[in-house]
Amino acid sequence: MAGAEQPTVLIVEDEPAQREVLAYNLEAEGFAVSKADNGEEALLLVEEGAPDIIVLDWMLPNVSGIEVCRRLKSRTETRNVPIIMLSARSEEVDRVRGLETGADDYVIKPYSVVELMARVRAQLRRTRPASVGEQLQFEDIVLDAETHKVFRSEKILKLGPTEFRLLSTFMEKPGRVWSREQLLDRVWGRDIYVDTRTVDVHIGRLRKALCQYGGADPVRTVRGAGYALG
Repeated sequence: MAGAEQPTVLIVEDEPAQREVLAYNLEAEGFAVSKADNGEEALLLVEEGAPDIIVLDWMLPNVSGIEVCRRLKSRTETRNVPIIMLSARSEEVDRVRGLETGADDYVIKPYSVVELMARVRAQLRRTRPASVGEQLQFEDIVLDAETHKVFRSEKILKLGPTEFRLLSTFMEKPGRVWSREQLLDRVWGRDIYVDTRTVDVHIGRLRKALCQYGGADPVRTVRGAGYALG
């Protein structure tokens, strides 16, 4: 969707004023923002590239927000994308319905933009901690997302920016196998054309950087599938 460095958020809201206020505040917080004003457009945008988080209004023309949420949570490739549901429906039964459909959080209109930003960051802290400046650790490797420094056995490592992004992706979900295509999407971004062989080159550089003071190679090659950490 947008720059690989920035966490990406999709705003799905049919009221132009609210949509623009949200977009303005999220961009000010460092997010790459995509916008949709109806459910069908939202589903198409997600198909083109899943964002890191979705802020979704319940009452939408054509396809309702609750239906968008149901469809996205039923698909393997989008099941883990956090969804914050916005709604003027304040009854407990509506909140329960929204959460049972798969929404990760439920915010009642009118809402505080400051509180909503905090909720967005809280969801990202759970699913993509490096994007909100969290420190990550795997065995003797520590990645400080805020200072962009990596340590192994307390020694600072020299990593290029692409290797840093690769490592942060791996460290957010140790053990998960990432295909070359998934790594291209997360690390380089969809708008940039890069050959999948470039991933192999940078994985090689990452391995060299991680082992520059010795130690076992923590990056695992999974034949026919991709790469994983640990």
